[in-house]
Amino acid sequence: MIRPLLAGVGAAVVAHALPSVLASAPLRRRVAPGLSGVGEQTRVALTIDDGPHPVATPRFLDVLAKQNVHATFFLLGQELVRNPQLGKEIVAAGHEIAVHGWEHRMLVLRGPLSTRDDITRAYEYIAETTGVIPRWYRPPYGVLSTAAAITARRLGMKTVLWTSWGRDWEKRATPDYVYENVAKSLHGGGTVLLHDSDCTSVPGSWAATLGALPRIFAECDHRGLKIGPLRSHQVN
Repeated sequence: MIRPLLAGVGAAVVAHALPSVLASAPLRRRVAPGLSGVGEQTRVALTIDDGPHPVATPRFLDVLAKQNVHATFFLLGQELVRNPQLGKEIVAAGHEIAVHGWEHRMLVLRGPLSTRDDITRAYEYIAETTGVIPRWYRPPYGVLSTAAAITARRLGMKTVLWTSWGRDWEKRATPDYVYENVAKSLHGGGTVLLHDSDCTSVPGSWAATLGALPRIFAECDHRGLKIGPLRSHQVN
């Protein structure tokens, strides 16, 4: 009696966590290019996570405006509720709004109901606050669970991770470090992950990202790649 019960619990745990194997970027690019954010080969999608941040986000918006670049901002509900006006400003500036969840917690450690409530709460609040229906979802840490995938799909969102990142949350991050991490894995059709918040990283880490942005834009231009939000990246 106990063994079948344990076997059933084990199977449920495996089913819940199975999508998390796609957190591995090499595997994800091979078996799920759409999940990686692979799109139009002449373009690069710029995505920015964990905001909005009361100090950093306005500075990011200024730099993006000066470069005439638009991005997709994956917002956290718990951050937007502290800075609702910034969500509206992101939209007013022509950027795209997306869902990163309410809290920045590892989803494989959460149950299905808690996961569903977290994502739904964020989706509804972001839509209400910004006036935009989010089209994209990205799980915290890029670790997806079955419940998260089902919830996002039920809400009409496509889950998208990334192909290149700046590792800008690290203590050693500098503008050069962030740029070099992005550049070494940058390619046409890719999706870049950066952060405009330090809510889950070293305080002030966003400054390194901000400093790296002009070089990242110049690198894309040098390679003949148009950089913009996911909506123009044509992710299928």
